[in-house]
Amino acid sequence: MQLIECPWCGPREEVEFHYGGQAHIPYPADPSALSDEEWARYIFFRDNTKGLWAERWNHSHGCRRWFNALRDTATYRFQTVYRLDDPKPVTT
Repeated sequence: MQLIECPWCGPREEVEFHYGGQAHIPYPADPSALSDEEWARYIFFRDNTKGLWAERWNHSHGCRRWFNALRDTATYRFQTVYRLDDPKPVTT
């Protein structure tokens, strides 16, 4: 069982968390101006990177808060976790 570090609760088993998709996707500035195709692209199309990846997680069986994480998609290891209001960590 893998432990995931919740920024508020500390390390917990991965079964307490739910994946929330790619992090740092800005909401459209003028949503009413988007076409159906642009909305579909915003909602459904995401990058699919192999390696270090910024994603959102929810501690659904704990504090129920959302947070961001940098995780390696090839090894599934978490490099760091951070709150939504924290800036994305600089990666090397």
